[in-house]
Amino acid sequence: MPGLYFEQFTVGQRFVHEIRRTVTDMDNMLYSSLTFNPAAIHIDHDYASRTEFGKPLMNSIFTLGLVIGLSIQDTTLGTTVANLGMTDTTFPKPVFAGDTIRTETTVLDLRPSKSRPGQGIVTFEHLGLNQRDEVVCRTVRNALMLGTPA
Repeated sequence: MPGLYFEQFTVGQRFVHEIRRTVTDMDNMLYSSLTFNPAAIHIDHDYASRTEFGKPLMNSIFTLGLVIGLSIQDTTLGTTVANLGMTDTTFPKPVFAGDTIRTETTVLDLRPSKSRPGQGIVTFEHLGLNQRDEVVCRTVRNALMLGTPA
């Protein structure tokens, strides 16, 4: 299903996205390498085994990207002009290799663009949840969306 146009969203609209993804150690290593993040807590199993977590943590920015990515099929695939920013991003629970992440999205606000006729800004709240239904990521995202074609 393609994404929705600005006029198709309503405040309070909620999406429980069907696609889920189990994250792997390789995801963590690759993402950390691609982003030049050499933090031992992500890439060094020996180091991480001596932390309070006992194993490597998934890179939080990978988790954020995954949570948003899991939402786009139902919301913004092909209808986003641009992401305008993310705020209030938190990671209340850690994510580890082997966790399965899913996303729920709520539309918090809508407003027509003042500078781009025919487009509008949608404020989304994305929640990332693990297989135990614990929130592992929360973010508020503003996206500039296409309006319905004439």
